[in-house]
Amino acid sequence: MRAKLSFAPVASSETNLLAVLAADTQAAKGPDAKPQPELLTNDALVQAAAAAVLATGEFKAGANETVLLHAPAGLAAQRLLIVGLGKLAKAATREVRNAAGTAVRFAKPRGIRELVLALPSPDRLPAAAASRAAVEGALIGDLDPDTYRSDRKDQSIQSFTLAVPEAPDRAAVEAAFAEGGIVGESQNFVRSLVNEPGNKLTPTVLGQRAALMAQEVGLQCEVHSTEKLHELKMGAFWSVAQGSAEPPALILLRYEPEGVTNGPVLGLVGKGITFDTGGISIKPADNMERMKYDMAGGAAMLGAMRAVALLKPKVRVIAVICAAENMPSGTAQKPGDVQTAMSGKTIEIINTDAEGRLVLADGLAYARRLGATHLIDAATLTGAVSVALGKVNAGAFSNDDATYARFETALAVSGEKFWRLPLDEEYAELIKSDIADIKNTGGRYGGAITAAEFLHFFAEDTPWIHLDIAGGAWIEESRPYISKGPSGIAMRSVLEWVRSY
Repeated sequence: MRAKLSFAPVASSETNLLAVLAADTQAAKGPDAKPQPELLTNDALVQAAAAAVLATGEFKAGANETVLLHAPAGLAAQRLLIVGLGKLAKAATREVRNAAGTAVRFAKPRGIRELVLALPSPDRLPAAAASRAAVEGALIGDLDPDTYRSDRKDQSIQSFTLAVPEAPDRAAVEAAFAEGGIVGESQNFVRSLVNEPGNKLTPTVLGQRAALMAQEVGLQCEVHSTEKLHELKMGAFWSVAQGSAEPPALILLRYEPEGVTNGPVLGLVGKGITFDTGGISIKPADNMERMKYDMAGGAAMLGAMRAVALLKPKVRVIAVICAAENMPSGTAQKPGDVQTAMSGKTIEIINTDAEGRLVLADGLAYARRLGATHLIDAATLTGAVSVALGKVNAGAFSNDDATYARFETALAVSGEKFWRLPLDEEYAELIKSDIADIKNTGGRYGGAITAAEFLHFFAEDTPWIHLDIAGGAWIEESRPYISKGPSGIAMRSVLEWVRSY
């Protein structure tokens, strides 16, 4: 997709499809309060073209609701698409991002390959923030997961133009638009990785893809395998990898901005299980094919590093991705085994399907050894977090309120939904082992929390955030603004957390 800005009047846009945004301006509540849809553009010709359909009351401007007009009077565009944001009082950049994705996904199956989206007037929504959100949403909406279909038809949008007829600060809008392009492309990079089948994206291939990306954007990159794990005494990481014929990959990325030699060093740690059978504690067959997504946390960190390299914040960042397959075999670890982690702490294996926390234990320890002063990890770690929060919010944990406050601020920019869950010594008691320092599961209850407490044991007193994205990393049904499949969750939020420093 070619994305560009235009500061020409919206009505004069010669395009196959002109999309404009609308919101429900009805402030009253109650059963008698009827929606009052209103276009968020001051262009009189566009308002005139849409007046008749808005007057019918059929279009209510609900979130991602659409109505299409052919040959709109007075406009150069062949079609006019109106996309709803929902209630105006609640409309923000998140709604603009989704609406832009909705416009793109409306166009794709109809053979429309170029479109113009009119940015809301600056008196309605801040122009720069809306500009960034719009291009992000358009890029995200354009990606589909049908990579390996032999009859695949490329329905990609070839040209997306964001029309900004009113811009108090054009330079700010241009900068935000460029930023949004980087963020949207980085999220699609994440989604493309997660979409790859386990036989195509092995740990070795993930390391190769990471190295290629690093070369393209100017990051330092090292990719190691079995020998390095043994050298570092990463017994927890190796215990997961030892059951597979595919060797593991320890991926290290460094971002060191010129002139920055002091201050914090941020450590991004990602779970990169390229396929998870559960090991000896094998999973049920139903939906096991989705376990190719078990490297979504690692992919999110790779995408965040890509965006960091291109946006160039003034803070040092390292990323550690622990990639492996979790397979059952004659060499696989067994329930009851005791493993020694890189930190020297010992772990009793209760369930080999609780493998993500094992690779992260060594990833966190390694990031600390490399000098990370603050840590954030992302992982499709537990089904329990989905039981607790459903598919709406992902789970977040932290041992430091100030560090987490920065993450909450980041969420206001990223538009992603995370809910902070507790850490408590009473939960940590549930994973104490009789034979070792700690065990890798704490039983049925509070499973997401005991998993987080396991990681806390290895983060120790380093300020740390844990993101359990198991419930949000895979979209089961297509939405108006994004396809089914990988979501790319956490990348935007991790990026904004990094930029807060």
